[in-house]
Amino acid sequence: MRTSIATVSLSGTLTEKLTAASRAGFDGVEIFENDLLASPLGPEEIRARCADLGLAIELYQPMRDIEAVPRDEFARNLRRARHKFELMRRLGADTVLVCSSVSPTAVDDDGLAAEQLSELADLAGDFGIRVAYEALAWGRHVSTYDHAWNIVRTAGHPALGTCLDSFHILSRGSDPEGIEDIPGEKIFFLQLADAPRLAMDVLRWSRHHRCFPGQGGFDVAGLLRHVLRAGYTGPLSLEVFNDVFRQADAGPTAVDARRSLLVLQEDVGAADPPAPVVPTGIAFAELVTPDAEPVAAVLGALGFARTARHQGKPVDLWQQGQARILVNTAGAVRREGTQLAAIGLESPDPAGAARRAEALLAPVLPRRRGEGDAPLDAVAAPDGTELFFCATGRPHLPDWRADFEDTPTATDPAGAERIDHLALAQPWHHFDEAALFHRSVLGLEAQESVDVADPYGLLRSRAVTNADGSVRIALGVGAAPTDDTAHAQHLALATGDVVAAARRFRAAGGRLLPMPANYYDDLAARFDLADEELETFRDLGILYDRDAGGAFRHCYTETVGRLFFELVQRDPGYHGYGAPNAPVRLAAQHARRSAR
Repeated sequence: MRTSIATVSLSGTLTEKLTAASRAGFDGVEIFENDLLASPLGPEEIRARCADLGLAIELYQPMRDIEAVPRDEFARNLRRARHKFELMRRLGADTVLVCSSVSPTAVDDDGLAAEQLSELADLAGDFGIRVAYEALAWGRHVSTYDHAWNIVRTAGHPALGTCLDSFHILSRGSDPEGIEDIPGEKIFFLQLADAPRLAMDVLRWSRHHRCFPGQGGFDVAGLLRHVLRAGYTGPLSLEVFNDVFRQADAGPTAVDARRSLLVLQEDVGAADPPAPVVPTGIAFAELVTPDAEPVAAVLGALGFARTARHQGKPVDLWQQGQARILVNTAGAVRREGTQLAAIGLESPDPAGAARRAEALLAPVLPRRRGEGDAPLDAVAAPDGTELFFCATGRPHLPDWRADFEDTPTATDPAGAERIDHLALAQPWHHFDEAALFHRSVLGLEAQESVDVADPYGLLRSRAVTNADGSVRIALGVGAAPTDDTAHAQHLALATGDVVAAARRFRAAGGRLLPMPANYYDDLAARFDLADEELETFRDLGILYDRDAGGAFRHCYTETVGRLFFELVQRDPGYHGYGAPNAPVRLAAQHARRSAR
């Protein structure tokens, strides 16, 4: 199906928006009137620019407060419309969006609305233009799609149809099944947007909090199925008002937008990209650092041993149990120092996973391979983390470990068993994009978003995981572009005995993050813990949580560069990440930084 995006969904000048839409692969655009008014380009120049970029101008929007008004006011509206239709002819647009009136002069008279919309359609027809009438969820008298359709049907004009907007329909809780009663040829346009479920005024909700399909809580796919059953054959167009998108780089936003439509089409059976290949585990985590010594000291204290070295690059493999960490001193490192740069994902079909990623617009990363290096496919996540698709220890498939020469060293079998989860700090404008990326490209399930209190604001966190929890990634973001509280990444290591692991780490010279005494006073009030156990937790800085599935015990190392480690002991039935303890951990980290 053809895809389109409203220019209001992207940031920048009109020229920048058109370029971003074209590069992302959209077939067309909706020109938002304010974008045209602010552009130094004339209508003919914009038309030529769109043609050069391979973009059709699918819609000009919006035309407001037209119908069901006193006769003298309607005459002025027709005069205004004539000017807009002349402009549209110069622009090369043949469909105009007319929103249901919010004017205080509009009257509740469907017959008058139909009559005046018919007159408007007469005028539009003289210019070869169609009028798509849309019910705004906050319209003064017309606020539902079926009401708008009844007026269009009453008017009975061939140049008058309806525009359906998923936000206006789903935000009001309207049943979209009735869409199938509208003849497909009378659905002149379809606008799509998702949104989180929020308890707020619908106008504010619409203007600030829409998002792309798959990023919110609406059943956009269900609505689209009804529209397609009705016989609609026009473009799938995104109209998303979002404060973050309006400030973010238009290029990545446009790619994210088109990815959402590709996944939506897959969900309704209108497209058939390569099937998702869900990762089955974490093969490795790769740290990039300008100085390996501090990282090596922490890893050694945690019980890891350097077991291999890359044959052609300054990359060491540190291992303990099934937890593997690569330490790379050759990569580009930002001023913050040590950081998590790449994740190796165990995949049942690495080549299929790469095909899926590429089909959903994930940037495939070029890899400089030396002679004999294992051929690994890698893509970039929205935050820049490199994701490698691996097949560790499987016959007839390339094994990334073949690139390394063993340096036999004894490891501590009583320490970390595996990587429990990874926490990735997202750029402030990529949080929703990251959740959609990991869900659609990797086939992971996204859990509910959680707000976490930080001493200097609120952090948002959302975990993505596979079915058995062998892959867990927590995505986090600060409250604002200038908020640096979420910039640290962390790597959580699963252990069968967090107390023993913490003691071993401290005895080896490792530094655990101390927690405030007040936390343990509260812990004693909330849980019936033995005094001895509570005192041990206090001494080691161990945090505790419990839910219906079991208990969760965890503690943290001090931060090295941008990275810190977490030791985790989880009962099999506990599926969370200790979110109730996050505010205490964040405060402790702030206090530690301030003390330096």
